[in-house]
Amino acid sequence: MSIAGRIEIVKDLETLSVQAAELIADHIRESGGPYRLALSGGNTPRGCYRHLAHLHQLPWEQVELYQGDERFVPPDNPDSNYHMIRETLLKGITPRGIFAMPTDGTPGQAARAYEEMLRQQYGASTLISGQPLFDLQLLGLGEDGHTASLIPGQPVLDNRADWVAAVPQGRDEVRLTLTYPALESSRLILFLVSGAAKRDVMARVRAGDQALPAGRLRPQGEVIWLADRAAAGA
Repeated sequence: MSIAGRIEIVKDLETLSVQAAELIADHIRESGGPYRLALSGGNTPRGCYRHLAHLHQLPWEQVELYQGDERFVPPDNPDSNYHMIRETLLKGITPRGIFAMPTDGTPGQAARAYEEMLRQQYGASTLISGQPLFDLQLLGLGEDGHTASLIPGQPVLDNRADWVAAVPQGRDEVRLTLTYPALESSRLILFLVSGAAKRDVMARVRAGDQALPAGRLRPQGEVIWLADRAAAGA
């Protein structure tokens, strides 16, 4: 599949948040069984999570929640992605399972523990073509072209052996992230992009610019870009 995928352009971030929540809700309703949803951190998805938590009659008992990346800080730290997810989405729902990235021990130990959990949930030790790890992978896009915590210039960009890796450098704090193989093994990848500062980088990533981490994704399933007019240049 192409990283360019399909693009939907909306008026602003609030509209993007509502539409993203409704799109995710539609996929959950249509699944008819256990649904693996991998969540992103950052600021852009906050509104989406708030709207999603207040949509009625969603079968949350069928939904398993995972994380695409995390800062290696305690879960009650305001910088924690899990903390943000808990304060926006989890206050209003009770899912089938919540699989947060651990942030105890060493970063390497935490990455191995999360990977082992993913393998157990997946039911196999290697990723199988046609059997996605996730039903929906929610991703953001940084101004430097990073997605999840696949940060420019870091060794994690060349790691296709592991599903989860520690990223000790490149940011102020150590990160944990899903690697390319785990991100790519998704039935649907949904990018949420907002703001004029993302306009050029989004165009480059959608064109498959290999100089940018997000441009190196090789999705196995469908890709949808949900962008506001500022980010899309429309």
